[in-house]
Amino acid sequence: MSDQLGADLLNESKTPRKPISRAQIERVVSRAVGGVGLIFALQTYPAMLDQLDVLRPGLGVMLTALIFAALAMAILATLVKTFIRVTAGVFAMVYLVALIAWPTMLISPNAVLDGKPWLWYLCTVATACAAVSFPLWWAMIYTILAPLAYGIVRVLPAGGGAEPMLGFLDAFYAILLGQVVLIIITMLRQATAAVDTAQTTALSTYAAAVRQHATEVERVQVDSIVHDSVLAALLSAAAATTPKAAELAATMAEDAITQLTEAGAVPAGDDSMVSFGRLKSEIRAIATRFEEPIEFIDCDAEDLSLPTYASEALIAASAQAIVNSIQHAGTDAVQRSVRMNSNLLGGCTIEIVDTGVGFDPAAVPSERLGLRISIQERVATAGGVVHVRSAPGTGTSILIEWPLTEGEVDA
Repeated sequence: MSDQLGADLLNESKTPRKPISRAQIERVVSRAVGGVGLIFALQTYPAMLDQLDVLRPGLGVMLTALIFAALAMAILATLVKTFIRVTAGVFAMVYLVALIAWPTMLISPNAVLDGKPWLWYLCTVATACAAVSFPLWWAMIYTILAPLAYGIVRVLPAGGGAEPMLGFLDAFYAILLGQVVLIIITMLRQATAAVDTAQTTALSTYAAAVRQHATEVERVQVDSIVHDSVLAALLSAAAATTPKAAELAATMAEDAITQLTEAGAVPAGDDSMVSFGRLKSEIRAIATRFEEPIEFIDCDAEDLSLPTYASEALIAASAQAIVNSIQHAGTDAVQRSVRMNSNLLGGCTIEIVDTGVGFDPAAVPSERLGLRISIQERVATAGGVVHVRSAPGTGTSILIEWPLTEGEVDA
């Protein structure tokens, strides 16, 4: 189970989850209105055919055809995802004009219509289209004005001569339904607008953090090279008293220049992995280069792999810790050991221990780069942490852990 947890932490999905956006909500709302419009259009069509014989052949038939054509265009726009607001607004306005002109559409405006005007069935569709197309305040006015216009028409002979209370109830019902639709659409728009704003802010903050992190990584890399390579080459050149020593110093200088040149280039993304066995072999090889005896203690973790960048940082930090121990721990029978192990997060720990003179970590000057830059910050940029435990006369323990455990701080 621990191996699976480590694998999950080290191999997170590279596909971010997309939050709901304003554009997505607009598409969903418009398609919902289009679907409702289609259903109501099919429901209205038989009623329209029943009342077709009382409409004037000119104006009445023309406005009827115009209403259904505008509704068809609005429904089609929701399918092709273009001109949605325009076509919805056109239908809402054509419907309102037809509603107001309804008495003039009939052959006999003073004759009592049998039943409701067929426009009633499209009132909710018109108010929903207004909510989609118009700004908030105009949509609110429309969702009140259109039902009121229908309520007035309903009590006229051309609207069926209904009782005023019945006309009022029909208008109130249509206003209530239109306002509910408008409220739902407005709340969804506001919520998704807040999500879009938060996402934009988060992306801007993330971009700034990435730039800052890249600058910090580059600084740590250059400082490490200066300490590990350039300074070592300069010291070697200053102490060179023989041709062989001078040749060695020249070689070290060439290596330092090469590392600085590579640090100046923009590295490509490297997702390759390094096995724990290879990491152990390289650190063991470093430990065996020195004349001082160093005990090497490791464990078997053949299934463990680390990213290349982390492996390189751990190797360089371990090498610097070993060098520091050899240079500063003293020479009186000092025992040194390197212990490597895996951890529950799918990473590893490396501990470099000596029984030397020790030191006070808090008293190390800031200009000394070995511990702070070459070890601690180098590991930190790779996502790990370094614990330094030492005191005068008690020896030194440098514990390198990767990856960093949540809530962990340097000791």
